[in-house]
Amino acid sequence: MVGIKDVARHAGVSSGTVSNTLNRPDVVSPLTRAKVLKAIKELGYVPDESARLLRSGESRLLAALVLDLANPFFVDVVRGAELAAQEAGLNLITCNSAQKAESEASHLEMLAQQRVRGVLLCPVDDDSGRSMRSMARSMLPHVLIDSDPSDHAACSVLVDDVRGGQLAAQHLLEMGHRHIALVNGPMRLAPCRDREKGVRAVMETSTERAQLTVLSVEGLDVTAGREAGHRLLEVADRPTAVICVNDLTALGVLQAMTAAGVRVPDEMAIVGYDDIEFASAAAVPLSSVRQPTEQLGRTAARLLIEETDATRSADHQHQKVTFFPELVVRESSRLQR
Repeated sequence: MVGIKDVARHAGVSSGTVSNTLNRPDVVSPLTRAKVLKAIKELGYVPDESARLLRSGESRLLAALVLDLANPFFVDVVRGAELAAQEAGLNLITCNSAQKAESEASHLEMLAQQRVRGVLLCPVDDDSGRSMRSMARSMLPHVLIDSDPSDHAACSVLVDDVRGGQLAAQHLLEMGHRHIALVNGPMRLAPCRDREKGVRAVMETSTERAQLTVLSVEGLDVTAGREAGHRLLEVADRPTAVICVNDLTALGVLQAMTAAGVRVPDEMAIVGYDDIEFASAAAVPLSSVRQPTEQLGRTAARLLIEETDATRSADHQHQKVTFFPELVVRESSRLQR
């Protein structure tokens, strides 16, 4: 492998000058810096980050551990975090727990061993007890995304999902629907619980005689939504509208309705959640509760960088940052004229 001495010899400078070019470029003249960078490119030299970490004791690597990388919501969150990391001169790696506690714990153990600077975590469940204990033992700085830490000492960034559920339910009641279904995910996830809480609050306080039917799914993908759609079609007193826990399940419900010849929104109105890019591009564009996904990631990364910055960490105080959702109404729930 090409080493720093090889680069120095090729560029005709000292090893210290190569090191300064990589780590303190401001102290190297532009002409010398150009020579060193040219040598690095010609030789294909790759800096040894592990060696640099041992010398400095400070990693330039952040990690994001999310629930499902097949879900565009998490991809957008990671994109925001990555932009914030790049602006701070840091790098971001992404891991996928696939909603499995064992996978989450395994990833966190690996990240602690690799001495990452900190982790942006979308926990598998509220407690994530094993994972939280692991991070506490390793003293791994972290920020929780889409989860309220309650008594856990950490920063958190989340969306008011109770409000999001309320927006969806209020919209469908205003459209004249009196029997509404909710396709919800695992109740171990705070967003699922909060979205249902918001829907129920509106339905229970409505002056109209409104009925709510809840269908639970374990997965949060199109397949789970399609299966929920088939179950919905079998309900004796079929609802005329459905709120889905996210846009992927909403797309699955839409597929099931289309395959069964049920007209959307005339016979079944559909509202999703997240407002991913595919929502507006669906065969029947989906109404959806929009979350500021990229801003979630950016804010979480900013808090983590602040907490782990040696010059600012002493003044850091854990924060809970809450964003508010908005309803985007499209053809899937509009009254047809």
